Parts: sequence; structure tokens; C-alpha cells
Amino acid sequence: MKPHYYYLLLFSLLISCGQDKTVQLPEIKHADISKINDVSAAYLFYDETKADSVELNRKNLISTTNWLVNVDKRLILKQAIPQIIFLQEKKRNTEMHKNENAKNYFTCNDTSIKNLGFIEFTDVVYHQEDSKAFLNMNKSQVNQIINIKVQSLDSTYVSFIRNDTVFIHSSNQKDLLSHLEGNLTGQGDAVIISEFNENLSFQDYITYKSLLSQINFKNVTIANDEFIFN
Repeated sequence: MKPHYYYLLLFSLLISCGQDKTVQLPEIKHADISKINDVSAAYLFYDETKADSVELNRKNLISTTNWLVNVDKRLILKQAIPQIIFLQEKKRNTEMHKNENAKNYFTCNDTSIKNLGFIEFTDVVYHQEDSKAFLNMNKSQVNQIINIKVQSLDSTYVSFIRNDTVFIHSSNQKDLLSHLEGNLTGQGDAVIISEFNENLSFQDYITYKSLLSQINFKNVTIANDEFIFN
């Protein structure tokens, strides 16, 4: 599918039932990726008429292309993540016509350019549980673990774990980066592990992901493992 054709499809997709359905894309202020070629798309609709308010349309996906996953920003993670995991596994388990270079992206509305922007999630592994066991298994492998537990953008708990000592800060969207930067400077290698409340909106999830992408420390790794807790 050519990019300009995809843009025409994005906001109004005619599906088999004969109704126009729209996806309200999450908004970000700046995307590192603004152009992708060789794509096909899946859509997660917000549907008030359904018990779980979510509907997946994936019939146009082609396994060898880059996948653009368009998630309605009104969905919560409890609704969206199982569908996203389903799509990931479908692509990872494809045996025929597989393209190892094809990636997965969330589509966003980049308000800075008034056009589309994209956030890659190809290697993200979603765990529908808390991160306690994972933290215990990995805390001896790096100098510092930063566990960020996002209840909401205004209620986020940041735990800095060093040598079995835990320093906890309560933060919000505005102060999160300054808290991180102040504790990452001169502390050696560190890994950031993120947890999200399952009732967090997809808009807030994408806002957090975009915020975290602004961290620019060579010694800091953002873990691909992400945890969804209830």
C-alpha cells in the first residue's frame, strides 16, 4: 500500500458492514519517525455498542510489510493490549513469506507537524502482570534499575533500585524527566522498566512512551518488557 493512499484511508475506513468507522488517533508533540514505506494497516476501533468497547479490523494486513497499528486513543490498555499481543504473535509466528526487516508501529497524530507520526513497538513484550518477579531476576545484572509505575500521568511512582536499596519518588508528567535525569547522571549502566495500570487510556500510554523517548543517556537502556497491572 502506498503512503499517500494510506493517509486517505486513515481517518475514514469503509468496512464490510457498509458503515464508515473512524479511529481517533493518540496525539504526540513530536515523533522521531514521520515517514514509513511499504505498509499495511490494522485498526482497533472504540465501539460503545460492544460490551468490551473494542473492535479489531486486520483484514488488510500483509505479513511482509511494516504494520501500522491504529489504536483509538479512547480505549484503555485492558481493552487494547490483548488485541495488540494477538497481532504481534500473528506476525512473529508467520512461517511463509516472512520479512525479518518488517516492523510494527503505532500511528499517532503529530501536532508539531500536523501530520502522522509513528512509534515503533516491534520488540516490545507485554506482560499482563506486575513486574516484581522480573525485577528480582534482573536487579543484579545492572548497576541500577529504574522501575516506573504509571497509575496515571499525574500519579507515577519512580523507584531507583541500587544494590538492594530503593529510592521512591512520586512524580507527574511534567517532572518525570527531571527526576530521571537527576538520578541517572553519573550512576553507571541503568535499565528502565515500565509498568502501566490497565485502566490507563491509550492516549496516556502513548504520551508516556513519547516522553520516555526523549531520554538521551548512552548508559541507559529502556527495557522491551512492559507490564500491565490491575
